[in-house]
Amino acid sequence: MNLATLLWLSQLLPQPYADQACLATTVYLEARNQSELGQRAVAEVALRRLDSGRWGENLCAVVTAPKQFAPTLLPADYGIKNLKAWNRAVAVALRVEHDWNRPAPQRRLVVPGADHFLVQSHVKSIPDWAQGVPVATIGDHTFYSVAIRL
Repeated sequence: MNLATLLWLSQLLPQPYADQACLATTVYLEARNQSELGQRAVAEVALRRLDSGRWGENLCAVVTAPKQFAPTLLPADYGIKNLKAWNRAVAVALRVEHDWNRPAPQRRLVVPGADHFLVQSHVKSIPDWAQGVPVATIGDHTFYSVAIRL
């Protein structure tokens, strides 16, 4: 299966299944080689952006906003080839989404307040929004809380 097919299927699925597919796709594309903690953190950033109301009305809109997450940065024919990693990303995405549906004080947060992240080895220069102190670094991802500065 490729990225274009996954995103097309997400348009056909009813909510909340579409959002689950989009979140799992994002976790796979952004963090399939990371620990579960790193994958949870990536999912948490997407969910926090959804809650803010500034990035889209549903998770699919959030993760497919131009140049924000891997679904819009990779070629449409990018293949989902590692089925073990895909299944793990799906499981992590579902657990994080389930946890996120709890009242805010009861959520088990990995990166509190983080609404951005980057992988420094994948960027040519550090963006302006990443100039502050990071919330956390997990694996090769560095997480930031920058919404108040935007």
